[in-house]
Amino acid sequence: MAVHAHPDDESSKGAATMAKYVSEGVDVLVVTCTGGERGSILNPKLQGDKYIEEHIHEVRKKEMDEAREILGVKQEWLGFVDSGLPEGDPLPPLPEGCFALEDVDKAAGELVKQIRSFRPQVITTYDENGGYPHPDHIMTHKISVVAFEGAADTEKYPESEFGRAYQPLKLYYNQGFNRARTEALHQAMLDRGLESPYGEWLKRWDEFGMKQRTLTTHVPCADFYEIRDKALIAHATQIDPDGGWFRVPMEIQKKVWPTEEYELAKALVDTSIPEDDLFAGIRDNA
Repeated sequence: MAVHAHPDDESSKGAATMAKYVSEGVDVLVVTCTGGERGSILNPKLQGDKYIEEHIHEVRKKEMDEAREILGVKQEWLGFVDSGLPEGDPLPPLPEGCFALEDVDKAAGELVKQIRSFRPQVITTYDENGGYPHPDHIMTHKISVVAFEGAADTEKYPESEFGRAYQPLKLYYNQGFNRARTEALHQAMLDRGLESPYGEWLKRWDEFGMKQRTLTTHVPCADFYEIRDKALIAHATQIDPDGGWFRVPMEIQKKVWPTEEYELAKALVDTSIPEDDLFAGIRDNA
């Protein structure tokens, strides 16, 4: 189960990993917390389209349907309302009724229902910083951690309301946008005399003093990078197919960095670090 904040997050974070496991016969469910209702149109080719501007929620749902089909996953909506990304100094208050302002335990209950229904062995989500500090990403982290523990807690989440109790075995944080990968691809582009899209990223990393997370798990999935990109492009309002996401040639990506990275946050099975499989310690003991 991959828990994400908005439609498109599933295609930019761990998509190749999901496609790999789907190809192996693993059931994969994407849980999307919000509808992306307050998202902007980031693709310059679609900016100014009045229909999209007025129907962004419906359009993004259709984009999610297409991405789901491409990845081969199942998908459920939790039904919370996008908080938007506040900008300014000082930051404006978050809009009333948005996901980030929900009670954490109550919101986690909706995810508990999905966990108890789907019964995943492994859950992936974001770290406590949200991967980047969007309020919905941080809230997604919070409810995922509570639900991972709460899915087995029948006092907090009674079976009569939330379904039959269940305990997932491993919880991971997506760490695909890690510094080691970014530096490796940046250098590979420069070595080939090509312009790197990562120069500004690395500069911001230094400016904000962002620390490298612990990368416990490197999942080989380069054969599924094309599927990942196709799913990402399906989110046309959010992704410019000619933009920075796709500036590193595929052959360089596959050669230089053929894995997606995760940080093991909780494990109720024995496993050895580093891992190359999210199911390490589960398949071994099956």
